[in-house]
Amino acid sequence: GLLAPFFWPTQRFDSLSIYSSIGVLAGTLRTTLGYRQSVMMAFPASRLSRNLLVRNLAARAYTRGADLPLLQASKLVVEKTESPKAIPAMEGLAFGAHFSDHMLVCDWDAKAGWHAPKITPFQNMSLSPASMVLHYAVECFEGMKAYKDAQGRIRLFRPDCNMQRLNKSMERLYLPQFDGAELTELIKELVKVDEAWVPDGEGFSLYLRPTVIGVDPFLGLQVVNQVKLFVFTCPVGPYYPTGFKPIKLLADDVNVRAWPGGVGASKVGGNYGPTIGPQMKAHENGCAQVLWLYPDGDDHLVTEVGAMNVFFVIQSKEDGKKTELITAPLTDGTILPGVTRRSVLELARNSGEFLVSERNLGLKEIAAAQREGRLLEAFGAGTAAVIAPIKSILYKGRDIDMPTGEVIGPVAKGFWDQLTDIHYGRVEHPWSVLVE
Repeated sequence: GLLAPFFWPTQRFDSLSIYSSIGVLAGTLRTTLGYRQSVMMAFPASRLSRNLLVRNLAARAYTRGADLPLLQASKLVVEKTESPKAIPAMEGLAFGAHFSDHMLVCDWDAKAGWHAPKITPFQNMSLSPASMVLHYAVECFEGMKAYKDAQGRIRLFRPDCNMQRLNKSMERLYLPQFDGAELTELIKELVKVDEAWVPDGEGFSLYLRPTVIGVDPFLGLQVVNQVKLFVFTCPVGPYYPTGFKPIKLLADDVNVRAWPGGVGASKVGGNYGPTIGPQMKAHENGCAQVLWLYPDGDDHLVTEVGAMNVFFVIQSKEDGKKTELITAPLTDGTILPGVTRRSVLELARNSGEFLVSERNLGLKEIAAAQREGRLLEAFGAGTAAVIAPIKSILYKGRDIDMPTGEVIGPVAKGFWDQLTDIHYGRVEHPWSVLVE
């Protein structure tokens, strides 16, 4: 009975159809229950059978659509606008308010696979009111930037990492996979078409938003069979137009952004909308962002800040000569594997200056380090801000102040300098990919 809805579209009851339907069913269940629990529900037979299915379905989940036509940059069709828009002035350029002339669109369906990708004029899309994205949040996205160096060349920062993460987010939603190198080439073509929209100057960039949505016109929770992947861009100015402004955080011990086994490690839209209310509460308390926590007995573990990963710099209690750089681990699916997070960790490890720790950190430990003079600084890390220094944390009515106060700390500033040097090509680095 559970399998019937998955057989119906083809009316094929052969062994291949049954096996494929089993994969679809278990894949649907696992989006909310995880591999092992979903297989045990669907197949309460022998332990051996369940274990074999767990391994087989885990392998299959990464390759949905692999037997259909793949995404190919060589098939790109370009339609340029006949009515180019005025490019906004750089002064006062707001984040996410102005969109360039063109967009990239790549459609997929369960019968034809990936269609020929298209670059078209930026335009509204037509969707059925019954589209699954509007009812079941079948949506994921990425955030990237293109930078212009001193020679006028355009550079992307670690696009391979964004492609890996987007594929992982799509796998979590049981959407088809794509070749990251092919999509990167398509994004390069989009940036070249709208090259005039890439602003010039320190702190300026072209923000890129790859997005994937399920567009089946169907009311009912089922596997998505029609997908639209699109990329649009917008020029953005410096996150700190008048210099660094360290922020105050509200440590939210009521709302939880993500939890073990959930979708915190995936960049799905459903992770973000529910954070708006807590963000408004933070503003009411004189704070710029929310410090997201996870309860741990009578303590609260630090997870993320706003839509960024978060780092703390603490002098080691055992060895006062060691400076520990701490961020939450990626072990249980709670934390988003940020590209800037990954870059900071790799730079820190390569420098040899820090004891680099991906571990749980509770507010009790942070407060104790502050009282003992061992709390040195803290900062957020993400694509939009790159590095966001933190000046204090409001937790249960009390402030935990950073000794750096109203200025950026030396550790955060060091990472800012290294990352922006790579962004703008001042230092040649394999993370900086030229758009040629």
